[in-house]
Amino acid sequence: MSGPALPPLRAGRAAPEDLVARRAGIAAVTPPPAVPTGISLESSEIGGVACVVCSAVAPVVDMVYFHGGGYRLGTASGWASLAGELAARASARVVVVDYRLAPEDPFPAALHDAVAVARALLEESERPLLVGGDSAGGGLAMALVLALRDAATRAPAGVILLSPWVDLTVTNPSYASNATRDEMFSFESASEAAELYLQDHDARDPLVSPALADLHGLPPAIVLVSAHEVLLDDACALAHAFGTAGIAVELHVVPDMPHVWPFMQPAHEASQRAFEAIARFAKRVG
Repeated sequence: MSGPALPPLRAGRAAPEDLVARRAGIAAVTPPPAVPTGISLESSEIGGVACVVCSAVAPVVDMVYFHGGGYRLGTASGWASLAGELAARASARVVVVDYRLAPEDPFPAALHDAVAVARALLEESERPLLVGGDSAGGGLAMALVLALRDAATRAPAGVILLSPWVDLTVTNPSYASNATRDEMFSFESASEAAELYLQDHDARDPLVSPALADLHGLPPAIVLVSAHEVLLDDACALAHAFGTAGIAVELHVVPDMPHVWPFMQPAHEASQRAFEAIARFAKRVG
């Protein structure tokens, strides 16, 4: 299977001290992962990239999943509990990718890692492949399916997106309209993260801003977003782009919840409904 022709890797720069401290602080308070009974948890290298794998006993689908963190924060192990829940709900093997982070590795390093893992999974398994992610990971998931489409590789079965950040121009009105209600993300943090990831690359490139892309030929998608987060317009614009391209899309706009609430508050009733919707989608397209 030939790989997509991706933009070449670029040299990055050292992370600023405050970002290094944030990464260390998050690592220090992240609890050990907890996965549902019957779900295995292991670290693995897939396509030459470190991953965390949560799997049902007899999975019927594979899922490659990308964590959030503005392309500059986050680890696969930090998302293992969410992956375990998705594995249990969808009877899946969920592979969370430890993709390279900015600013040390700016665009397109994360996309190179995403493609490498997806290609390895497509080559080793005949199971349908779902692609998922939250926040920046949602943007990376979309960039991956665009890259696979353009390379004419075997198409994933569906795309699962939680609070996706899919427009790095950082110009959507909900940055202002939801500024006082979103405690997780903001115009300022998005602008900072975009600069670290892009490092002078064009923010309108579809591989960094998939909401601006031509989505013809992509698989069906489910998009979940809070009505009260700054990425509301990103998610709605992406859903509109799917519809304009004639692709089936399921959009869930949930009020009064934080950014990526199924990750932040997995026991909440709204999170349970989100997991149920994702499971129904996975079973339908897989």
